[in-house]
Amino acid sequence: MAEPILEVRDLVKHYPLTQGIVFKRQVGAVRAVDGVSFRLAKGETLGIVGESGCGKSTLAKVLMNLEKATSGEVRFKGEDITRLSGAGLKAVRRNIQMVFQDPYTSLNPRMTVGDIIGEPFEIHPEVAPKGDRRRAVQDLLDVVGLNPEYINRYPHQFSGGQRQRIGIARGLALKPEVIICDEPVSALDVSVQAQVINLLEQLQNDFELSYMFIAHDLSIVRHISDRVGVMYLGTMVEIGTEEQIYSHPTHPYTQALLSAVPVPDPTGREQRERILLSGDIPSPANPPSGCRFRTRCWKAQERCAIEVPLLAVPSALSGPAAHESACHFAEVRDVIGAG
Repeated sequence: MAEPILEVRDLVKHYPLTQGIVFKRQVGAVRAVDGVSFRLAKGETLGIVGESGCGKSTLAKVLMNLEKATSGEVRFKGEDITRLSGAGLKAVRRNIQMVFQDPYTSLNPRMTVGDIIGEPFEIHPEVAPKGDRRRAVQDLLDVVGLNPEYINRYPHQFSGGQRQRIGIARGLALKPEVIICDEPVSALDVSVQAQVINLLEQLQNDFELSYMFIAHDLSIVRHISDRVGVMYLGTMVEIGTEEQIYSHPTHPYTQALLSAVPVPDPTGREQRERILLSGDIPSPANPPSGCRFRTRCWKAQERCAIEVPLLAVPSALSGPAAHESACHFAEVRDVIGAG
């Protein structure tokens, strides 16, 4: 793999649990992100999937430094940005932008579209001099497929898909190199989802962007991603290329996720085996010992309760199945879905 533009090493984000009113003391912690590592190359799209509550959005916020990491490193072009503040952090944030999940709440209803998209220029005036900002905003509206004359309208005058395009235009304003997309299409209609996904792909080609794309919809992630990471209870359990994850999954949790994807072909529905997991997701404040998935896994043995599986390539596997998987008993299992 080429030199990564973004590299995450053992990233941890714990939220303390306290007790008491006057004299507060910490009695535990919610382990929202607990030792995540991955690399993102220039021009690549890394998809992140997993159940609700697995830590995907917290991971995005920590990468943006909206939440301070408890420990670990986030390296942008080799520089650890978790310890930056002030001017240093401001400079890095110009190159890492975010598109939020909900286009209805991520835009200030009291600001015009021109003010929303142009606000980054107030923080980074070197990108667009004051006299050129109106033209720069209109150019951004045109790039994302909106009429440049909409510059004086307010968010409530747009549809959901149009609002998300405005959010994307705001993310592009500072000409970033990395964009973190936190479920950018989950609040949109299916037909509009396709338009926004196609727009993101076009922008990636035009501006050489790198994406971290967080989503629940596995079919959308497969469509847009070069590589895919699967998260469970704050950890990364499997990571590989789109082909490796969807056609040759080796972790039981990934196999269960893919087996739950609806299949439009009735014949395919009859042929595939649905994997039903038993039990509920454990609390991130008190995760199981050893492998965190063992309490719901049909392969679990005594070793799984004692030894934490490392995210590594299993030595017994070869070909497309030879990709990183955090399971003591990783093996390929045919799964029909997410096609």
